Amino acid sequence: MHSISKLTLLNLLTLSALLAIVSTACAQSEPESVVFMAGYKPQANLPFTAAYIAQEKGFFAEQELDVEIHHATSGEHVQLLMAGDVDFTTADAASVLKRRADPGLPIVAFALFGQRGQQGFLALNDSGISTPTDWEGRIFGYKVSIPPDYLAIVEEQQVDRSAVQEVRVGFDPRVLTEGQVDVLAVFKSNEPDTVRRMGFDVTLWDPADFGVPTLGLTYITREELVNSESDKVERFLKATMKGLEYARDNREEAVQIILKYAPEENPEHQRYMLDTELADAVSPLTDARGLGQMSAEQWQALYDHLTAHDALPKPFDYNDAFNSEFLDAIYDGNTLIWP
Repeated sequence: MHSISKLTLLNLLTLSALLAIVSTACAQSEPESVVFMAGYKPQANLPFTAAYIAQEKGFFAEQELDVEIHHATSGEHVQLLMAGDVDFTTADAASVLKRRADPGLPIVAFALFGQRGQQGFLALNDSGISTPTDWEGRIFGYKVSIPPDYLAIVEEQQVDRSAVQEVRVGFDPRVLTEGQVDVLAVFKSNEPDTVRRMGFDVTLWDPADFGVPTLGLTYITREELVNSESDKVERFLKATMKGLEYARDNREEAVQIILKYAPEENPEHQRYMLDTELADAVSPLTDARGLGQMSAEQWQALYDHLTAHDALPKPFDYNDAFNSEFLDAIYDGNTLIWP
């Protein structure tokens, strides 16, 4: 009996030592490295903000991720994603479909921030333009190419497009304030406030208000990473969705965190951007299933809209462009599962 007790004690000591070794190894395990590149300069775009907050509030660390946050300077983020130098970046939903169509990039959207699209159309209040039919006889300025959303409004409102002068003007909103154009395609969360800060009252038309199926910014990654490192995708998404919820519920603090990354920016303007993008981030779908959610019906409607206005170079299976499995995994109903 005495020898059995000694053996039992030895086994217990051995087990205790093994557990201590395992515990120490787990405690000393290195967090997994991740590179996130925002698709533009530091500012209050919602996918950027979610990452800023996840970093500053320790949500990435809680998911055992060591995240480097970078910002694109000249649209290089998708190229770096495909080269494997970046793990996650951002892209407009329409851009995701266009890049899947041609050149056929294997990119996948795994979260949708903009339940409504980023773009709107702006006129100065003193222009006398109050409805889209008033665009007739006026000059319409677009940034790079004629937006499908503009074409859809023209069609829905029965505007005589031949009576509208359409000109490419680039990205400076002063073309509107200086009278070079009468109506300007703008980013809703940014440029209306910029023009107001120049001292002008404005009228904004949102394509979604005319029944145009629009979607906004997404998180994207490579198909290869979705298939081979799904756990990394899920943990990154969980941390950023917690950051998004935090921004929604703590807006003043969120602005201060944004300014840590964008110290040159105006705080009031960043708050305007944050409020505008948060308003566009909610829908009956997100109310039911959580922020960031998306559906096949949304993507099909956007695909059909772009196809109808010749905005996609060739047909393809739009289902390849998005994956909502990670969102479904991190939510119980509309409640984020944490940690």
